[in-house]
Amino acid sequence: MRSASIAGANAVTARPVASALPAEMTPRVVSAAVLIPAALAAAYAGGIYFAGLVAAFAFVLTWEWARLTGGGGFGGEGAVLMAAVAAALGAGVAMGPGWGLAAAVLATLAGAAALGAMGAVRPRWCGAGVLYIVVPALALLWLRGDPDWGRVCVLWLFAVVWATDIGAYLAGRRFGGPLLAPKTSPHKTWAGALGGIAAALAVSALAAPIAAPTHPFALVAFGAVLSVAAQLGDLLESAIKRHFHVKDTSHVIPGHGGVFDRVDGLLLAAPVAAASLWTGVLSPWP
Repeated sequence: MRSASIAGANAVTARPVASALPAEMTPRVVSAAVLIPAALAAAYAGGIYFAGLVAAFAFVLTWEWARLTGGGGFGGEGAVLMAAVAAALGAGVAMGPGWGLAAAVLATLAGAAALGAMGAVRPRWCGAGVLYIVVPALALLWLRGDPDWGRVCVLWLFAVVWATDIGAYLAGRRFGGPLLAPKTSPHKTWAGALGGIAAALAVSALAAPIAAPTHPFALVAFGAVLSVAAQLGDLLESAIKRHFHVKDTSHVIPGHGGVFDRVDGLLLAAPVAAASLWTGVLSPWP
């Protein structure tokens, strides 16, 4: 029988695991092998291809959010949410991200009011999905739309977020240690968080000679900031799922769960990147 002290220690630490089972990793690797090249190709091409990718992901996220906040169904509440997201995104594409952001705020308020009138279970939660989905989408479109650094910025942003995920996963599995946020996520550790930042720094340092040859140190520092933002976005989604008592937002991506489960870090990292570049803070592309 294990002692109370050992049980208590295990409650606040994560057990190191040498490697995941092949059966667990195979669907993850296959899904990544399909999705990552598609995302990179669309980001490289830009224009209608990238806009189409962002819109497709936004609508899948809307479907997942409607099901998450609506108790597993879609129905009329989901249709209202889908219309609100489409209207805000359309305003952003047609008139610019500033108008899109204003439209997202209005759509959030109008959507929550309409859902309340319809008798939705969680009208405010459901309506909040408009901002949660539209703001990152508009941020990505604004970043990619710059003719000078848009392409390299989005490709680098994707690399930083993915490197953070991989670095955190590997470091957490290898070293274990104290949990980062035990009440929010039972598996994320401080070692994983530092591993994610280290991976983002490495990717940024490797990309700097091409991505930002005149301001390499700014790019590396920016990478660290976005790595932290990505991990906070991951924790935010974990807290939301814990609130609704679900493990995955859906099962549309084999081995990964839902789209929210894969882009949770990007949902916060993209707005942080856009805000930083818009204000000039830490910008490696003056």
